[in-house]
Formats: sequence, structure tokens, C-alpha cells
Amino acid sequence: MKLSIERAALLRAVSQAQSVVERRNTIPILANVLIEAEGDTASFRATDLDIEVVDRIPAKVDRAGATTVSAVTLHEIVRKLPDGALVSITEDSAAGRLLVEAGRSTFQLATLPREDFPVMTATDYPANFAAPAPMLRRLFDKSKFAISTEETRYYLNGVYFHVAEGETGATLRAVATDGHRLARIDAPLPDGAADMPGVIVPRKTVGELRKLLEDDEAEIAVSVSETKIRFATPESTLTSKVIDGTFPDYSRVIPTGNTRRMEVDASDFAKAVDRVATVSSERSRAVKMQLDEDRLILSVNAPDAGAAEEELAVAYGDEKLEIGFNAKYLLEIASQVDRENAVFMFASSAEPTLMREGDDLSAIYVVMPMRV
Repeated sequence: MKLSIERAALLRAVSQAQSVVERRNTIPILANVLIEAEGDTASFRATDLDIEVVDRIPAKVDRAGATTVSAVTLHEIVRKLPDGALVSITEDSAAGRLLVEAGRSTFQLATLPREDFPVMTATDYPANFAAPAPMLRRLFDKSKFAISTEETRYYLNGVYFHVAEGETGATLRAVATDGHRLARIDAPLPDGAADMPGVIVPRKTVGELRKLLEDDEAEIAVSVSETKIRFATPESTLTSKVIDGTFPDYSRVIPTGNTRRMEVDASDFAKAVDRVATVSSERSRAVKMQLDEDRLILSVNAPDAGAAEEELAVAYGDEKLEIGFNAKYLLEIASQVDRENAVFMFASSAEPTLMREGDDLSAIYVVMPMRV
């Protein structure tokens, strides 16, 4: 195998590959990227047995072939090469080495046979549809902060991606929760998605998918089966197993009778919470909200560290209310708001609070209060 590639294109492909491979694994081949060169294309494939990414980039292929090499080492080499460099990659199969050359730099890397590389088995996908990258990016970006990191409740370690009945009919929906907060994001249902099975997309897959959704003009081909999900563009394909479990009935925890309404500038609110939380003890990080007519007082009282208080002008016309929240949860939810104003709907100091972006019902968040 012999080929040459532009550094920028090569860096993009190997950076995706090295982030998928597991750093600590007992199977050496899983630390490698499979390089396949044929025609005028080189493909770079990496897997951790749960996720597989394939990046295809234009290359000048002098001799077709395939081999595997350490993904992390190759990425580090390419990252440190000068911008605009032309990278030459040559396999020396007799010596079991891959020669990487650019300018005056030469590297020899150990290879493993391509036959040992595990390729994810093909699956029939009953649901296939296309969705614009910005739409998918919004669904996953706005929900991923609420993914649980508790391994015991593994079925919460991802985003529940499914078709649901929304305010305006059938919608494509992403939901994530960790029991303390919940995010539910809706988007218009693409053609061909109506029969999609509901799947739980793992946390790591959601992180890797973000790189595929950077281009605002891209149209993403989405394929879904009961056990796998695949996102593809002409250059990249990301295939992942889905979490084998049942996502809980999240509709039961979304409050419907919250009548006390507070509207606040989302940016001002987030900054004020961040400021008062500076003195809170790391363990509890509790922020107290005191609501009175058109006035909100945010306060923190940490006996070992000190106290802080800040007043904000808000739109609020209901009876007085005192309620406490984990500062981190408030900040994460407030940072999701794209519109100017955040609307909070309260019931009481002990019941879940609902938050949405202005009058937009396509993104709603629920957060559990804390005792303060």
C-alpha cells in the first residue's frame, strides 16, 4: 500500500478514529485504525466493538492495500506536522512497518494484520430517513447534559431517541434524564421516520456524533434498527450499538399543574447563579431562590465558606415562594436557552419545576428542587 494525502484531511480522519478507540484495552488491535486505500480514496476505520467510525478522504493512491496502525500515535504525528504538508504513507509488509513521511520527517510505525481487525456486522435497518445536521445537533446538544453517569441505571446512560406525539402532532424527540433533571427536545418528523423504533443512544456515541454534525449544510442519512443506529454523510459513517434496556416513562415526571410563572433574562440569570454559587460548598452547591412580585433574590449560605446574595428583576405576579436548587443543574439548564428569556413554572418548594425557552414548547426541562 502506498498513498499520499493532504495533512488537513488526514488529521480530520485520524482525530475521529483516535477518539473512538479505547485507551485502556486488553485487545491490541482495538487500539489501531484500519487504513484501506483503493482508487482515489483512503478510508480510516476505528472501533471499540460498540461504536464504529469510518472516514473516507480523497487520496493519491499509488498502490492499493490495507493495514492497521496505532490510532493515537498516528494522530499525534499528523497533529504535529506543519500545515499544508503532503503526507506520504507506505506499507512495508515484510518488516511489519508503516512508513509515514512529510517534508524532512520520517516515522516508522508497527502494524498489525488487517485480518485481525473486527468489522461490525451488517444490520438490516427497517427505518431510514434523512435529517439536516442542525436539527440533529439541536436534539442531542440540548439533551445530553441530563444523561446519567450512574452505571447501575445503565438505561439512563444515553439519549432516548424516538417518535412521539408532540404539541403539533408526531415529532422526532430526544429525552435524557438522571433522576434529578430532565430534558425533552422535539423536532419536525422527517419523511420516512414514522416507523422508527425508539432507541437509547449511548453517551459516548452522542459525543462522537457531534463531529459529524458540524457542517450546517450537511444532510445526515439516519438508519435505525432495534439494536443499532447509523449516521452517515458521503465522507463519514458512524455506527453504534444502542443500549439494551427500557427507558422509563418520562411523561410521568413532567409536571402539568405548575401555575406560578417567572420570566427572566436567561443570560442575566445564568451569570447571577454562577456568581452567587462561587461561595457554595462543592458538596451541596445549593442556591436559594426567593420570589416576590417582579423580584428574585438568589442566595447561597455556606457556613464554612461564606454567603452571597444577588437580586434580579423578573416578571412574576404570584404569591411569595422560596425554593432551592443545585447550582450546577440550574446553570446547565440556563445555558441551553437560545432565546432571550427563560420561563420557569413552579408548583411549590418541594415539587419539580418546569423550564422552557420563552413560548417555545419544543424544548422543555424539568429540575428537582433541593432542601435549603
